[in-house]
Amino acid sequence: MIRVLIADDQALVRAGFAVLVGTAPGLTVVGEAADGAEALTLARATAPDVVLMDIRMPVMDGLQATEELLREQPATRVLMLTTFDLDEYVFRALRAGASGFLLKDTPPADLLAGIRVVAAGDALLSPGVTRHLIEEYVHRAAPAPAAPPSLAGLTERETEVLALVARGLSNAEIGERLYVSPATAKTHVARLLMKLGARDRAQLIIVAYETGLVTPRGA
Repeated sequence: MIRVLIADDQALVRAGFAVLVGTAPGLTVVGEAADGAEALTLARATAPDVVLMDIRMPVMDGLQATEELLREQPATRVLMLTTFDLDEYVFRALRAGASGFLLKDTPPADLLAGIRVVAAGDALLSPGVTRHLIEEYVHRAAPAPAAPPSLAGLTERETEVLALVARGLSNAEIGERLYVSPATAKTHVARLLMKLGARDRAQLIIVAYETGLVTPRGA
């Protein structure tokens, strides 16, 4: 059973998510918070697997709450909810360790699928905010022109896989591109996570862009 905490300052939105998640197979709601500070308090008490975290909230916004939560509970996954596909906070939330992003008007089935994706340890980097968001982030972040020493320890194949992860390809798609099985592609990704000290694919993408291994379109 995947334990979900919902944090949103809009009562109707929060209630709607709670009903949707609470009635879905394999998911259960362990708490509802109206701001980031309350989300932190409830997370400490309930140890959720996934937090649906609104970005813009009073008292403490979703960004600060995410940073503090993941420092205390690094195994928890945070799925950010945003109204806009280029919210300033989202760029910083990537750094804070958020595992995915969804627009608030995402279809219910996609929201439930997103919760399961991040709970499984993957990053949700599609529907609405994906590559455009990452590329915009990198333009603003001004990636370093030279790769740091951390990439020097990667094999040629691992470097290939990292570039494909940064382009948004799934394990199955990476396997097709490199003529290997999805299981082999998954093993390469797991080694990348370990070697680069990344918590999920979202952080692998940031590394790939910031090191210049992959460049944004139009750069």
